[in-house]
Amino acid sequence: MNEISTSDIRKDLSDAINRVLYSKERITLNRHGKKVAALVPVEDAELLEILEEESDLRAARAAMREKGKNLTWKQMKRELGIEK
Repeated sequence: MNEISTSDIRKDLSDAINRVLYSKERITLNRHGKKVAALVPVEDAELLEILEEESDLRAARAAMREKGKNLTWKQMKRELGIEK
């Protein structure tokens, strides 16, 4: 993953976005030598969202099993107040 300082990204934001968009490059933004953010292709961010949702679902199912319940995802969301 390429690294750019936050001060340099201000000058080269358009170029960095094009590198991410067309070359699917991942760019880490650094401030004072520490990684603070990343520019990644949308597909990578969407995949991360899917993985997080699956992880949350597994954790919720495990918690419900501990309580002696075996619910569908829709039932679980309803019980947790996420969905009506």
